Amino acid sequence: MDVIKLIEYLEEIIDTSSKVPMTGKVMVDKKEVLDVIDKILNCLPAEFKKAQWVFEEKDRILSEAIRDAETLKKENVELLQKQIENHDITKKAKIRAGEIISSAQKDAKVMRLGARDYADEILSQLEKEVNDYSGKMLNSIKDEMEEFLVSINSDVSSTSNMIRENIKELRNMKK
Repeated sequence: MDVIKLIEYLEEIIDTSSKVPMTGKVMVDKKEVLDVIDKILNCLPAEFKKAQWVFEEKDRILSEAIRDAETLKKENVELLQKQIENHDITKKAKIRAGEIISSAQKDAKVMRLGARDYADEILSQLEKEVNDYSGKMLNSIKDEMEEFLVSINSDVSSTSNMIRENIKELRNMKK
């Protein structure tokens, strides 16, 4: 169950809870509300699992880039060996081999750096999104719980005042 559905469920619990007459307040099952909040907190690590997947994907991309560079290098070496077989082009082949190896190394380096930069960008963006989302979610839950506690405190205070007034009234009736 994802976090949004859990929050909607929490809202449904509050909407369908028994109403306290003349107060505009509701009574909720503390265990049920705390259970939903616990589930919300347990769902948050799923977002961190997504970040781990992106991190692992970065390693896969880097490995693939290295593998591609090695394949390209191998293909270039095979081409060079065929050219060396013809004695009259041996010098040209040696020169070309150096160029191909240099080019392959440059290409591999460019691919490695590009893959690293891409993975870094994706991870940075995901980290920012996870931090933003996590912060917003925790602040929202904190604000709602604070409002809920203020509401309960107000209800208890109001009820206590009413009881005190009733006791005072009863004592005055005895006199």
